[in-house]
Amino acid sequence: MSHTRPSTDPAARLRRGEAFRDLHTRPGPFVVPNPWDAGTARILASFGFAALATTGAGLAHSLGRPDGANRLTRAELLANATAIVDATGLPVTADLESGFGERPEDVAETIRLAAAAGLSGGSIEDATGRDEDPLRPLDEAVERVAAAVEAAKGLDFPFTVTARAENFFLGRPDLDDTIRRLRAYEAAGADVLYAPALPDAEAIRAVCSAVSRPVNVLMTGALKLSVAELGALGVRRISTGSALSRAALGALTRAAREITGSGTFGFGADALPYAEANALLAAPPATGSAAPAPNAPSAADRESDPAP
Repeated sequence: MSHTRPSTDPAARLRRGEAFRDLHTRPGPFVVPNPWDAGTARILASFGFAALATTGAGLAHSLGRPDGANRLTRAELLANATAIVDATGLPVTADLESGFGERPEDVAETIRLAAAAGLSGGSIEDATGRDEDPLRPLDEAVERVAAAVEAAKGLDFPFTVTARAENFFLGRPDLDDTIRRLRAYEAAGADVLYAPALPDAEAIRAVCSAVSRPVNVLMTGALKLSVAELGALGVRRISTGSALSRAALGALTRAAREITGSGTFGFGADALPYAEANALLAAPPATGSAAPAPNAPSAADRESDPAP
């Protein structure tokens, strides 16, 4: 019996697009965690998240590359996004970097290809990828956002366009210019506005107060703000970026250091039990909803780890 993949099913694509759009209109903030492959997507879906986001850094690291401009091809990024969509059936928004091309037409084509890959949204940043000139001039950046918005409007389902102002992320902590850029992207039609690496609560509050569209905030350990606290500042959407993938790399690195350093294997005490890992990665419900994983392990299962 054949089944249509979530990424290619037009009806499912429409439902996901509408659901993701509507998440931004509900009261209070919501979290879109960032898996980096199908397995981590299924694990996150089992915890009931309503949507997911890709991570360019997490994908690059999983492919054995450092993160950075032009480290991933558009085809690689979209193949990863499709795998995440098909693993869960949840709405997924993707880090589309700067749109994979120098012309607004290139950005528009990236939006159309992202939609064809099954995505419900994507972000376009205003970085150039050039160390000597890291930020695009505002007029050029606005033109690219407008091209993304126009391409999204031409689709047969809602596709949420997020526009990113990269000032703080690129080491240019200019809040006034960040707000100026986000306002311009809002005027160009962006659905969501995003300035990664904002340094503190006051900067977040200033950004949220300056625009009327939903704001996405990249949550990092340095901010030390809860979902409720971010909501009180005006944040509508919270993403984790590469933090989850780097947490996994941290656990792996600590384990390797223990083995090579002391010759012990104490890290195994914190490892996910074998039965629980299998249960979390069991096939998701046919509807693609974020229901609890079937065949959840019993307490006895969790106490033992019969991993081969």
